[in-house]
Amino acid sequence: MRNKATILIADDDEKILYAFRELLKKDGHKSLTAKNGVEVLEKFYAKKPDVIFLDIKMPLTDGLEILTEIKKDNPHVPVIVITGFGTMQTAVKAIQLGAFDYLTKPLDLSKVRDTIRKALFTLKEYKSVFVDQTIYNADIVEKYDLIGNSIRMQEVFKLIGSISTTTNTTPVLIVGESGTGKELVARAIHNNSANSTEPFIAINCTAFPETLLESELLGFEKGSFTGASDRKYGKFELAGSGTIFLDEIGTLSLNLQQKLLRIIQSREFERIGGNLVLPIKARFIAATNIDIVNEVRNGRFREDLFYRLNVASVYLTPLRHRKEDILQLANYFLAKYNYSLNKSIRGFSDETIRVLSEYPFPGNVRELENIIERAVMLSKGDVILADSLKEYLYPVNKSKDSIPITDENFSESRTYVLELFEIEFLNNLLSKYRGNVSLSAKASKMTRQNFQRLMKKHNITSKTFKQ
Repeated sequence: MRNKATILIADDDEKILYAFRELLKKDGHKSLTAKNGVEVLEKFYAKKPDVIFLDIKMPLTDGLEILTEIKKDNPHVPVIVITGFGTMQTAVKAIQLGAFDYLTKPLDLSKVRDTIRKALFTLKEYKSVFVDQTIYNADIVEKYDLIGNSIRMQEVFKLIGSISTTTNTTPVLIVGESGTGKELVARAIHNNSANSTEPFIAINCTAFPETLLESELLGFEKGSFTGASDRKYGKFELAGSGTIFLDEIGTLSLNLQQKLLRIIQSREFERIGGNLVLPIKARFIAATNIDIVNEVRNGRFREDLFYRLNVASVYLTPLRHRKEDILQLANYFLAKYNYSLNKSIRGFSDETIRVLSEYPFPGNVRELENIIERAVMLSKGDVILADSLKEYLYPVNKSKDSIPITDENFSESRTYVLELFEIEFLNNLLSKYRGNVSLSAKASKMTRQNFQRLMKKHNITSKTFKQ
């Protein structure tokens, strides 16, 4: 960063002040120094520095008190807290009071330079921040709103409108990659239907073993099996005249597929261990993130059940194929998490917009939301910078037909490619099973411990994939 700036260094250690003066002079910046709290505030009000480095242990006035006063007068000036007594409590308090960053002594000059660069960049972007034309009032946005102005999303909205006017006897099949918003579409159909006040019952077909899933759906009578001490009402019964959402239906066993087909066709069922035939009044909406047509072709999904569910169908386009929606979604999530996290971030830097627009989002809208939530939570200024995102955007092959060769050294290049594979493998499984580590490990034929060890290696958490 060669843009000249005025930087105030507040510390009672002459050696640190001298080191700062030399560093800033070399980098083309003007330096101001203060040795106590009174001098800090005097020079802050008189000289209006661009960036401030503030020692916590200051004579006359505590550094955190000075930070509070500075932020009251100018909440946008970046203040970097420095201390030789780094504790968790001090760091947390400094960030809560609005510190841009927190550095501990002995100071690393490269870290100081990098912090100055980021602070000045934040100031620059604050003055010319991107703000999308669509402004969202996050406290009144519906929890299950679908966002998107692309042609593909507009077609989805039209389909929702058409489907919601049909009777509950019309099943719906929603197909799309993990994170595209299949449950949001199902809820939108339900919320816009004549039976919107009735229950919306969502069942994740991967969350239960086959035997438990059947009892969850159908319910059971008292004494129907060991442990059945009372009658249990199943999801089909609890749904009333509302909606039954069967998520990840492609994972159902052929046995359960056959039973489900009979129930959808007859619109009636019996509790396990019971003889009473009960009617089903709810609408069936099924969803899958797999190529269901290919599953039918290979005999893993019943063709008759597929055609029975596919009376009305919705295909959700991956986010990478509707990039015109990315910035609108990003602004929506920014408003949402500004509100929920009590922040006031104004927007994104130009570089952040470019990074978001170029990233393929293998986790789709869910991944974008998680990225923006983390960025809002950890942002130290009024603008979200690209640096705060890049560590969460894992490397993705732009061409799936080529292998990235990054080094002429065979061992180094092989290690890099292996890490890419491990990351993509983990993300694909965790996306498919919605962050369920046990199911992901089982599918991978790995022990849970080894699967978690691999997740830890690549800093991947299951929470990212839970909806």
